[in-house]
Amino acid sequence: MLRPHGQHPDPAPIAGLIGTSGAMLDVYATTRKVAASNASVLLLGETGTGKELVARAIHELSPRGTGPFVRVNCGALSESLLESELFGHVRGAFTGAVSNRAGRFEAAHTGTIFLDEINSTTPKLQVKLLRVLQEREFERVGDTETISVDTRVIAASNRDLLDEVAKETFREDLYYRLNVVPIVLPPLRSRRDDIPLLVGHFLAHYNLENDRGVATIHKDAAEAMVRYHWPGNVRELQNVVERCVVMAPGDELTADLLPPAVRGDRASVPLPGRGGDLDSLARDLVEQGMTTSGPDDDNLFDRIVSRVERELISQMLAACGGVQLKAAARLGINRNTLRKKLLEHGLEGGDDAA
Repeated sequence: MLRPHGQHPDPAPIAGLIGTSGAMLDVYATTRKVAASNASVLLLGETGTGKELVARAIHELSPRGTGPFVRVNCGALSESLLESELFGHVRGAFTGAVSNRAGRFEAAHTGTIFLDEINSTTPKLQVKLLRVLQEREFERVGDTETISVDTRVIAASNRDLLDEVAKETFREDLYYRLNVVPIVLPPLRSRRDDIPLLVGHFLAHYNLENDRGVATIHKDAAEAMVRYHWPGNVRELQNVVERCVVMAPGDELTADLLPPAVRGDRASVPLPGRGGDLDSLARDLVEQGMTTSGPDDDNLFDRIVSRVERELISQMLAACGGVQLKAAARLGINRNTLRKKLLEHGLEGGDDAA
C-alpha cells in the first residue's frame, strides 16, 4: 500500500521505548538504522527523555549486542576522578591508587561505552576523548604504555553542544567526532499523545512491583496528566505514576493522588518583587515575549516554563529552609532531579540534610 509523502510506516517497537508519535517513530527508525554500524552517536534531549534507553537499544540491536554495555555519568565526577574512571590508572599514580586499575574504556572492549552528560567534561579531558575516538588508543593515568581498544562510543547531552562550542567550553573537533549520527529525543510536552500509553505502561509495571491493583484511571486524572507540561519529562511521569500506585486507597488512579502542579493547582508561593503568583509571572513573560519576539517565537514556551520553574524551585527551597530532600518531596520530584535543576538554573543548592 502506498503511503502519502511524509507519513510514517507502522512503528517497529524497541524494548523499553514507549510512544507512537511521529517524533518517536523517527527515533525508532534512526536507532535501528544506526545500530547496524559502528558510527559514533550523539543523543540530544532534555533530562528525563530516555537517552540511556536509546543508547542501550542501539547497543543491543548492534553486532556488539553480546558485548559489554558500560555507562559513565560524566557529570557525577570531578575531572581527575573521571579521567581515572574512563582510562584507568596504575599504582602510585595519585594518592589512594594502591593498585593498577582498568578503566571503563577497557571494560567496554568489543562493546559500547555510553558517555552521559558529555557536556560536563573539561577541555583537558576532551583532548583524551578525542584521541580515543580517532586512534582507539590511550594510556592509563600515570602510565606510558599505550592500550588499544575496540569500543563504540555513544554520547549524550542535555544541552546544545554547539552553544557550548561557541562558548569555547567544548572542543569543536570533538563535537564533530561525536556528532556523526545525532538523535534528538523529544520532550514529553511535544508528544502528549504518548502520555496515555506511558501511563498505562508504568501503571502495569508498578502494580506488579508493589503487588497493587490500580486498574483504572479517572477521567480528571487522565486529562490533568495530558495537560501538564512535564518539565522532568518521562522520568517525572514515571515517578508520579509510581507514587499514585503506592498511595491509591482503591483500584482507581484519581486526580487527588497527583501532585498539585500536575493537577493544575495554582502555586501559592509569592514571588519576590512581584507581589503575585506563578501565573502572573507567566502572563508577564508571555506579554514580554509577544512584544520582543513576536507570537510565533518557537522558544517562547520553553523560556516561560524555564523562568517559572526557576522561581518555583527557588521559593520552595527557601520555604523548606534550604533542605533539598523536603523541597524535592513538596515539588513531587526526586532529589537528584532537584540537584540537576539547581545547576541548570544557577541556583544555590541549600544543604542535603534530611
